[in-house]
Amino acid sequence: MAYTVLKVCGAVYLSWLGLQLLIRPRSSFSEGDDNNVSQGSWFIRGMLGNVLNPKMGIFYVSFLPQFIPAGHSPLIWTFILVSIHVAIGTIWSVTLILSTRFASAVLKKSRVVRVMDRATGGLFLCFAAKLAISTR
Repeated sequence: MAYTVLKVCGAVYLSWLGLQLLIRPRSSFSEGDDNNVSQGSWFIRGMLGNVLNPKMGIFYVSFLPQFIPAGHSPLIWTFILVSIHVAIGTIWSVTLILSTRFASAVLKKSRVVRVMDRATGGLFLCFAAKLAISTR
């Protein structure tokens, strides 16, 4: 019963978001108060979001042990594997940051903002429909 209530509430909320984006897409990209936040603050927010994410701990505990060689120190190998994962994640994040800096001029155009809002609204409505008809 609780799952059904949560599912229906989620579907209604996604539908509302989707309809808002379809009916009234933004005409321009407004950055709001985010410009007043320092880059260091964004870094801290991102790092805390990752460190406090329980899924990462579950991932490390369940996925990494299979790659630790038998007879070797689990602590050292876990540190090595986590370091590799962090390095790959950092490279990927830097790539995304640099790519979006170049793409930001295009993404801020009013026509692109409207198209993206409408596409996102349609996607939210599809997710809402899928959620509403799902059994589990």
